[in-house]
Amino acid sequence: MKKYLKASLLIVTAITVIAGCESEPTAQQSPSVDTAKKAPDNEIFIYTVYPAFYAKEENYEKQIGQYLKKKFPDLSFKHVHWDNPGRQYKDLIAAGTIPDIIIENSSGNFEKSIIQNDLQYDMTDLIKKYNFDTTKLNPAAMAKMKNKTPEGKIYGLPYQLSDFVLFYNKDIFDKFGVDYPKDGMTYDEVYELAKKLTRVEGENTYKGYQQHPGLYMTYNQLGLSPFSLTEEKAVLATDGWKKEVDNLRRFYEIPANQFTSVDDFPKGNMAMSVHVSEKIVQWYEQNKNLNFDIAAMPSFSDAPNTKAQPNMYAAFITKQSTKKDQAFQVIQYMLSEEMQVNLAKEGIIGSLQTPAVQEAFGKNLPQMQGKHVQSIFYGQNAMPPAARASGLTYVDVPLHNVFSPLIFGESKDSMTALRMIEEQTTKGIQTEKASK
Repeated sequence: MKKYLKASLLIVTAITVIAGCESEPTAQQSPSVDTAKKAPDNEIFIYTVYPAFYAKEENYEKQIGQYLKKKFPDLSFKHVHWDNPGRQYKDLIAAGTIPDIIIENSSGNFEKSIIQNDLQYDMTDLIKKYNFDTTKLNPAAMAKMKNKTPEGKIYGLPYQLSDFVLFYNKDIFDKFGVDYPKDGMTYDEVYELAKKLTRVEGENTYKGYQQHPGLYMTYNQLGLSPFSLTEEKAVLATDGWKKEVDNLRRFYEIPANQFTSVDDFPKGNMAMSVHVSEKIVQWYEQNKNLNFDIAAMPSFSDAPNTKAQPNMYAAFITKQSTKKDQAFQVIQYMLSEEMQVNLAKEGIIGSLQTPAVQEAFGKNLPQMQGKHVQSIFYGQNAMPPAARASGLTYVDVPLHNVFSPLIFGESKDSMTALRMIEEQTTKGIQTEKASK
């Protein structure tokens, strides 16, 4: 199990960068924020925390910067990416250089960074003023933003998604004479495939199926919240959460299919792995001989064609910005079909998923040619849980610990593991509340 625990730490580190887990990016070296000075009246300051690849200015310029300059010739744009040391929220605030627009992880980092730094701004009036139709955006992604408060305030608009898909190794399926996965399969159906494909042949162990437990729980397809919506406590020891845990646990309990790392897929001995769509390019580059394709991630039989809750980045306007109208018009353009098509060509899933956007997906990436990219848009994201009551305390919930170490390392039954994390989280809430 020590091997698995080590692998889990590597997985979490990788996913933090790739898929936007609820923690800030890995530390890097970069110069500090410029000393405070009055920005030009026509300058829009954009601060990116996620996606992590905007740390490279050429990526930001290619995917965002060049288009904003062309669309808004009368505006100038300043871009800074999160970095440690020198370019964290505290550094910008201390220097008096608060951004007009922030692009950030919409889950845990919203509470830890936007709210705790008092940067939140309700965009509802601007949405009405500029007649922006939010119904064209991914419904679950938009609901996730509205559910930040019980009043339905809109502090940000969904910009990019990092959706999960099912990767499968065609050579392993061919070797054992098993039909390839298809879009719309349930976990029950994929479980049967996993049993057929998990084999030990001499020194080779073929693992049938792997999925990252922490991400599976965090973006769960049943729309479960780890918190009470009305009280200062966690709620995990429930039938719903047990169903969620038992569903994945059975894959782990297939003999020889013990979980290691979803990122082992490129090594060639894993039949199926659920991961973010960005891995299409990354895994191809890691093993150009890997004969793989993708299908939609499996769903629960009583929630068919429903994939994970949105794992996404959102665009926020700060309350301190003196250029809120210009900032909103910039965001509005970033969510336009024109801009979202440009992003789609680079293999980025936007919150606007019109036929034109879907058709453009991956067109600029030779690594995606021949892949069943339509799977990325199959079905719908699970709707997020409702908003918690105002004023309740937020803390990180170590959902991944239900599986590792409690199930994988200590063989706890599902309900015991859930209850232990529930108790740990509730204590964390009380500690955090007492410290304020």
